[in-house]
Amino acid sequence: MQESDLPGLVQQVLWASFALAVVFGAIAQRTHFCTMGAVADIVNIGDWARMRMWALALGVAMLGFNAMVALGWVEAKNSIYAAPRLLWLSNALGGLLFGFGMVLASGCGSKTLVRIGGGNLKSLVVFMMLGLSAYMTLRGLTAVWRVATVDAAALTLAPGQDLPSLLAAATGASRQALALGVGGVLGLALVAFALARREGRSGDVLLGGVGIGAVIAAVWWVSGRLGYLPEHPQTLEPTFLATNSRSMESLSFVSPVAYALDWLILYSDKSKTLTIGIVSVFGVIVGSGLVALLTRSFRWEGFGGVEDTANHLAGAALMGVGGVTAMGCTIGQGLSGVSTLAIGSFIALAAIIVGAVLGLRWQTWRLERSL
Repeated sequence: MQESDLPGLVQQVLWASFALAVVFGAIAQRTHFCTMGAVADIVNIGDWARMRMWALALGVAMLGFNAMVALGWVEAKNSIYAAPRLLWLSNALGGLLFGFGMVLASGCGSKTLVRIGGGNLKSLVVFMMLGLSAYMTLRGLTAVWRVATVDAAALTLAPGQDLPSLLAAATGASRQALALGVGGVLGLALVAFALARREGRSGDVLLGGVGIGAVIAAVWWVSGRLGYLPEHPQTLEPTFLATNSRSMESLSFVSPVAYALDWLILYSDKSKTLTIGIVSVFGVIVGSGLVALLTRSFRWEGFGGVEDTANHLAGAALMGVGGVTAMGCTIGQGLSGVSTLAIGSFIALAAIIVGAVLGLRWQTWRLERSL
């Protein structure tokens, strides 16, 4: 590639990512796609419909990603999730903090953006606190604590921590074939679970599950295929264009919120450029807002009182710290990460769910105590 062609390709990557994020926001607003809501529905009323939607999204994302691995288009090792260093304690503790926090904040990072699009001013406050605490955990005070404590507990898996790479190293089989086999079996199992009951075959569940999962897979293609240069014309090194991590990326909504705030605050600094994560944050808000306006569901909403404000601020802080520590959120680790079959992503997702259940139980205890 000629250096003169580089800006045009970067623009293609950014616009494609923004458009896919708009689709994500529109679908999430229309179908009420929400991980915390899915867990809460099960814990509070025994309703599995939204969890089946979530499982369908994960199954579709997993099938899409591993099909691309089998085709040789992408490799899990090029993402942050499948790196050889398994930060098992960070994944677990960060996931617990994030899961508990998203209950206090009435939703995870993606749900916060969707609610902003729908006119929720509480979510705008959560957005700012989430971004601040996430940035502190990326580069500030809590980052120093994170690196010196939980990040020190790690295992090194030389082949990479994704299941196909580990199995390939152990058996000598083709990593691409194993990705197709393992990803195909797990992905189809998730799809089968989602569709096994009538509640999993409703229009909203199908739209939310297939649509969100396809968007996750599509962003992997944009970053890992369209935006990949085997040899950057300036550095002569392999490069993934327009990413904050300098790795292949799909959607995630903790660190990108911090980078979006950083870009807005330091816009005049020419070194602060748009990335896939930043434009995705804005895209989700735009997509959600468009659907809210078209369906006349846009409503201004504020805090109900001091306790409501305190809960949301505390929850946002826990999500920012926990999400960065766990290396992702319900979308970043839960969908994007698990679709790569990375062990750390499975640990983080399990911890997020446990944290959410604990948060819901704590809320119930608080309510019962106040009666």
